[in-house]
Amino acid sequence: MFKASKRFIAGAVCPKCSEMDKLVMYRNEEDVETRECVACGYSDVMKEEVNPAAQLETRVSPEGKALRDEGEQAIRIFEAPPKK
Repeated sequence: MFKASKRFIAGAVCPKCSEMDKLVMYRNEEDVETRECVACGYSDVMKEEVNPAAQLETRVSPEGKALRDEGEQAIRIFEAPPKK
């Protein structure tokens, strides 16, 4: 028989009953990560990411730079002059 080690997820809120600190995470018989609420019995399976190390497209990533308008320019912030 398969015995999974259940671990509580600190600070997690149940999507069904909204109770905090009632979710546990464990691997089921098929070696799939499952989370379960001990308060209401809600349960779901965590989906595997296709590529968890993939970088998000932002204005500073190479893919995201193409998304910016060509006319954009960085601004420069000057220090305030010393008070006399």
